[in-house]
Amino acid sequence: MKKFLIKIVPYFVAVLIVLAILGSFADGNTDDNYMHFSVKKPQNIILGDSRGSQGVVPGVLKNKLSTNFDNFSLNIVESPYGQVYFKALKRKLDPETKNGTFILTVSPWNLSLNKSIKEEKDFPEEHSPLNDMYFYDQSPNYEYLLKHYTRSWFKIYTERAELGRSNTFLHQDGWLEVNINMHRDSVAVRTNKKELFYEGLANTVELSPERLKAINEMINYLRTKGKVYLVRLPTSKGLITIENRKYPAFNKLLKDIARKQNVKFFDFSGNYSEYDYTDGNHLYKESSRKITGRIADSILVSRGR
Repeated sequence: MKKFLIKIVPYFVAVLIVLAILGSFADGNTDDNYMHFSVKKPQNIILGDSRGSQGVVPGVLKNKLSTNFDNFSLNIVESPYGQVYFKALKRKLDPETKNGTFILTVSPWNLSLNKSIKEEKDFPEEHSPLNDMYFYDQSPNYEYLLKHYTRSWFKIYTERAELGRSNTFLHQDGWLEVNINMHRDSVAVRTNKKELFYEGLANTVELSPERLKAINEMINYLRTKGKVYLVRLPTSKGLITIENRKYPAFNKLLKDIARKQNVKFFDFSGNYSEYDYTDGNHLYKESSRKITGRIADSILVSRGR
């Protein structure tokens, strides 16, 4: 046995070295989440689901507000408002933050929950990387790769951004840039599928008291570290119709939260015709830059500048 161990150790060490080298090439092409866990902890942050991930561009905010931002939005399954997201936020945010700017993108869906779920242990985000990651500012982040990268690590090297960005590229600042066929017919097909999905979803979910409690706790936490802004992003006419039919009082709910918490609420959902969408649900990247500029302008106006 001893001789066997002596012989196998060099191979084991060699494998570790190879994996360490391959992991060092992880970047925005690796997957849609990796970069969230491999950059410096931010003091200004954007929260939400995939609408926020694709729809709010930190670079535009930086140009208008003269400070760096990090988009820490994932998707509706992995980062709906809840205790898992709250825990992750506290690990992600720079603990020295004192004068930050925090943009919380809110939709009916990231405050909702399937009606059949009764216990928090069954919430979908329990399986999110946000629930089991400890390190949020390591590069390379081998913890993330070991826990959540399920493909061959050789793919990390062969598909690195240096050789060409993927169709979904996660920037270092957390913006998920999506490049997709924007021909009218292709967009129409994707939009129809998305509308059917949300029509079905509307039949299975309701606003969640646990999620409403969590977003209020997150706002309370962030208010001690800076200014908080609630934002409802635009979607296509079909999607906003579904939302307003399911949740006719949703804007009033957000206004009430903003009033009680003494924070600002910016509603852009009524201006849906001014923007382009990849699938009716997510803003196309040029429209993302446009709406982000308007968010920044609204923040400046609220500050009296």
